Amino acid sequence: MSMTKADKLESGLRRMDSGMEVFGFHAPVIGISGNFRDGDCTLAEAYYMSVVEAGGTPVVIPPYDDEKALVSLLDTLDGIVLSGGADIDPGYLGEEPLDCISINPRRDAQELTLVRLAVDRQIPVLGICRGIQVLAAALGGRLYQDIKTQHDTECIEHSQTIARGLPSHDVRLVKDSLLHRLFGQETLAVNSFHHQAVKEVPTGFRVTATAPDGIIEGMESIAFRTILGVQWHPECFLLENDRTMMPIFNWLIEQAALFRRARNLHRRTLILDSHCDSPMFFDKGAHFNIKNPGVTVEYDYVGEPSPDGSPTFSYNPLVDLHKMTVGRLDASFMVAYLKQHERDAESLKAATAKADRLLTLIDDRIGECAGYAAIATTPDELWRNKFMGVKSVVKGIENGYAVGLDIDNVDRFRSRGVAYMTLCHNGDNDICDSHKGNNEHNGLSAFGKRVVERMNRVGMMVDLSHASEKSFWDALECSSKPIICSHSSSRALCDHTRNLTDEQMRALAASGGVAQVCLYSGFLKKGGAATVDDAVRHIMHMIDVMGVEHVGIGSDFDGGGGLPGLEDASWFVSLTERLMAQGLSDMELSLVWGRNFLNVWSANIGV
Repeated sequence: MSMTKADKLESGLRRMDSGMEVFGFHAPVIGISGNFRDGDCTLAEAYYMSVVEAGGTPVVIPPYDDEKALVSLLDTLDGIVLSGGADIDPGYLGEEPLDCISINPRRDAQELTLVRLAVDRQIPVLGICRGIQVLAAALGGRLYQDIKTQHDTECIEHSQTIARGLPSHDVRLVKDSLLHRLFGQETLAVNSFHHQAVKEVPTGFRVTATAPDGIIEGMESIAFRTILGVQWHPECFLLENDRTMMPIFNWLIEQAALFRRARNLHRRTLILDSHCDSPMFFDKGAHFNIKNPGVTVEYDYVGEPSPDGSPTFSYNPLVDLHKMTVGRLDASFMVAYLKQHERDAESLKAATAKADRLLTLIDDRIGECAGYAAIATTPDELWRNKFMGVKSVVKGIENGYAVGLDIDNVDRFRSRGVAYMTLCHNGDNDICDSHKGNNEHNGLSAFGKRVVERMNRVGMMVDLSHASEKSFWDALECSSKPIICSHSSSRALCDHTRNLTDEQMRALAASGGVAQVCLYSGFLKKGGAATVDDAVRHIMHMIDVMGVEHVGIGSDFDGGGGLPGLEDASWFVSLTERLMAQGLSDMELSLVWGRNFLNVWSANIGV
């Protein structure tokens, strides 16, 4: 069987990835922050020996200020250890320094930046002694500059004089915490070499260990990030040939190995998100090539009610070039979204004009990113862009309202590079009934059937997200090409009319189509408050029902999508880790992350 262009490009990426393994990069690479003293970068032996003992490959991170160099380094690391050392400058926390502290300015600025960049990229982090304090300072917590003078109660001795590899006091481990699971006990004998400490953990963290005097000795992320901090020095125990603390390093290496596997998958296969609504924010002044500080939008743009009754709010778009880069997302299908309004001649003309304006905005915004992002119109172009290190954006239309009553608009939109059109949104239009409509046509209208036939003819995919169940069945019968549901989840798990029944999913799969799981909280869990765990549950259920060859991911970012643990496009590697933990193979993940959707697209355009 001959290979397609996409097969050849993916094969090349796989060979590159395999080559890295051949040259010895098979163990997780752990960066350890180096100390700095008298002009020299140093690292105590116990840090790197503990990493080696756990199965990792240690490298030293020397202190330097070049953020671009840091970003390049992070692209090679699978985990990070923040080592101990001098005090943190309280100036970074807006405080005047006490006389008793001894700061190391060469380390502070770099490590605070390093933490923020690593967290942004979902890289596993272990903070030790000073390291837990760096985590707290970088992420919004507070520190004691000196626990003896600033703590409310009298402190035990936290600067032991006995050998560094011997314990000096016990800490209490919080039940059900990561530390409690690692050690299987409620108290742990630890060593101690500090006079600064964490006073308040950052938002998204919890205290997991305390000393008898109440000093925080451990903290961990509760916001779906792989971050652990301990105030003691677990690496030093190895100096006494004591492996009591190795569970901490074993945990780090296990997490780093999972992160590495997920990142390698993203490197060698095409990762696509089949639905986002970012162009509506282009219409409000947002750009794709910068981190937008926030744009003012109407509340119903993202499908959520206003909490205070105000008609607008400030919003930071969830998909941009930076977020796609750190999340290793290769392709985003960006739609020209149209809210359903009246259907008189003037309103229909306005809807068509708005769709054209939004499509032009997509061209313009992506055109600002020449060399970094490009519009793609075929699956082969997606693969070619990935191979060249360029992000792809594919155009779509959400709501056939854009067509009006002029079926030739289908041809014109297709000539503008529109890959798919969602037949309706939240309201009936002239094409079909919506899940949230009045059953005006009892499914597809006569005009709607002509639209589907025309879309088939010109190679534009038919998208049935938002359609009523009768519209779904009519379109499935009418279409001669496989159909997509670009952002729809499982009704069996969340009984919402926007979701697909198991029967619908089986029929969609039988016809060669795909359903892309939507990351909108209200479609994942009744009453909302869904997390990434609910998204994974829907993905796995839909795979069970449809087969792994017919499921994908359509985030609905910037249209209401986004969850704790899947907050924006930067979180997609983390989602891959969670799917790997469910037992999906790399090949199965390649299908879910893009192959399935590209197969349907190829079938629609006849390649």
